[in-house]
Amino acid sequence: MPLCGGQKSTFLKTDEKGAANLDNKKQIRRRILIFTVSVLFLFSLFAVDLFRIQIVNAADYSTQRVALSETKSTIAASRGEILDCNGTPLVTNEQINSVVLNASYFPSTKEQDKRNEIILSLINLLESEGAAWNDNLPLVLNSDGSVSFKENADKDITYLKSKDVLYLNSYATAQNCFDELVEKFSLGDYSAADALKIASVCYSLKKISFSAANPFTVADSVSPTLAAKIKENSSFYRGVDINVTTARHYTDGTIAPHIIGITGKLNESEYKDRTDAYKAESADQNLTTEQKTTLSLRAYAMDDTIGKFGLESAMEDYLRGTNGIMTTTTASDGTKTSEITREPVDGDTVILTLDSVLQKKVQDSLAAFVERYRDKDAIPAVGSAVVMDVNTGAVLACATYPSYDLNTYYQNYEALSKDKSSPLWNRALMSTYEPGSTMKPAIAAAGLEEGVITETSKFYCSHIYRQFTDTTFKCLGSHGWIDVKNALNQSCNIYFYETGRLLGINRMNDYCTRFGLGQKTGVEINESSGVLAGIAYREAHGGTWYPGDTVQAAIGQSDNLFTPIQLCSYVSTIANGGTRYRAHFVKSVKSSDYSETLLSNDGVVLNETGVSQNSIRIVKEGMEMLGARLPAFKGLPVKVAAKTGTAESKAKVSGKIVTGLNGFMISFAPADDPQIAVCVAIENLNSGSATASLVAEIYKAYFETDGGSVNTAQGYGSLLG
Repeated sequence: MPLCGGQKSTFLKTDEKGAANLDNKKQIRRRILIFTVSVLFLFSLFAVDLFRIQIVNAADYSTQRVALSETKSTIAASRGEILDCNGTPLVTNEQINSVVLNASYFPSTKEQDKRNEIILSLINLLESEGAAWNDNLPLVLNSDGSVSFKENADKDITYLKSKDVLYLNSYATAQNCFDELVEKFSLGDYSAADALKIASVCYSLKKISFSAANPFTVADSVSPTLAAKIKENSSFYRGVDINVTTARHYTDGTIAPHIIGITGKLNESEYKDRTDAYKAESADQNLTTEQKTTLSLRAYAMDDTIGKFGLESAMEDYLRGTNGIMTTTTASDGTKTSEITREPVDGDTVILTLDSVLQKKVQDSLAAFVERYRDKDAIPAVGSAVVMDVNTGAVLACATYPSYDLNTYYQNYEALSKDKSSPLWNRALMSTYEPGSTMKPAIAAAGLEEGVITETSKFYCSHIYRQFTDTTFKCLGSHGWIDVKNALNQSCNIYFYETGRLLGINRMNDYCTRFGLGQKTGVEINESSGVLAGIAYREAHGGTWYPGDTVQAAIGQSDNLFTPIQLCSYVSTIANGGTRYRAHFVKSVKSSDYSETLLSNDGVVLNETGVSQNSIRIVKEGMEMLGARLPAFKGLPVKVAAKTGTAESKAKVSGKIVTGLNGFMISFAPADDPQIAVCVAIENLNSGSATASLVAEIYKAYFETDGGSVNTAQGYGSLLG
């Protein structure tokens, strides 16, 4: 039994083993099938991809196969134009040919010998044609063959010696620097004169981090003939491009040069400031890719142009355009092709409140008037004039004399800067003067509003003001009993001494502040704030305020110092009934294609004076009385309201202090429906009344007649709004 039982067990194990082998074979066949299907599937995918590459996208992949590199360079955008209020161009752009080194094609530093050959040939060509080139190296070759540093080039000399360029000690001589340049740029086979020329360009390339994004301008402007010669020899002048760019053109550089301003190359400080600003803006994580690209295309390169002063500087962000992009592709055979992949966008158009015709007439009248007094005193006469729209604060004309021409600014800068009459100084906005009796309308308004005087209040003028026992003050006349309107008409000091004493300095200054005296007017360019005399100002400067200072301040003396444009804004506020507007030169800004208005300025209210219309009326009537009796205004087609002022001036002439008188007039017209205000300030003139003939000429220029009727709709500032 055991034997039979054991045998049976062996048979069962054998059957189980055979079944297991059969299952293994089936699994193997399944795996082979899956593998085969997978391989066939993968091959089908490769086949489809191969078809897409070789047939569908053949052209694209063909281009990629031959393209080894791609570089991008900037295309300079044109600067925006500046127009007057009627659309007359004041500042435009003229096309010029500049000679530029393009890093995409110019030999690299590995081919220094070829670089040197091209640079020297190019400079010799430029010099042979009388074209100026940008020599920025602070070294000069002397007649004896020695080398010395350029004058007034300390920063450049320091940079030349720095580790970024020559890595020399601070005490290295000019000859040491030159010798190092010769070695650094492989110039041993050249004469000293030629080596210096080549070194200058190589130094500039180093300084600007020369690359496709930072091209170097060798010459800013060359003749079409010279440009053609360079183009004809392009195979030799590798990487030397003729860029058709733009340069500022002033249609008449004598029109408002102090206001318009000028452009120039960035200096080191400007470049740093602009670069820091760009880095700060571009760090904003919320910027889109497009915004970052635009921001980078508006960033400044080291040799870029920027507004230096005036509106060219103040409106820089509008006037500066957005550069475009030129993409250069290098193929496997070395062939380079370039195409514009992003068009540049020109700067915006800035439209001014100035009327160029009126501005020119005001300038000519001012010049003729001042010249009549230039040689009469030890201190030559100089002056300024401002014309303002009383209902908006728009400056219609703003002139300073002596003046200059923007078109010859750089050529004549040295002479202009040394001229003792300071033609570069903007007297209308920057000079501050004791205003003299032009202060009196503000004091009259304050006295009327505070009730210390009324329209009929009279004070007695006996020529001497005896309110103080320790000192006396005088009037130029003896007016007897006089009211406020006649006091304005006759400019009676006694009346305003007493009004000022009754008010006190704090109440006086409250109203003067409302009229904008001792404050900036808000114009877009630099201006002085002036000084409103008072206790705080005197004590801040180590002085003591006395009761006598209050009465002197009431007639525009003491510490009071105001600018002509400030006085014009002040009288405009009186003329329009008590609204002080921000003075401005910019009427609007439009995109370069005029499709969009980016800025519109129809008048910004700074404050309401709060002075009653009755008080304003009384002041205006007093000023109209003065205007009516001035002979210079008799022939005008409109009535003028005015107030004159005279103040003492002092200057050092030949080591001696010489005293003189400054003459002022603030005015508005028509007296019964004011449109414009005029302020003139003439230094070293015998009196403010003498300016009446100049003011009359300005009103004639504005209020033209047609068949005997007044043209009160001149429309200055009416166009391009």
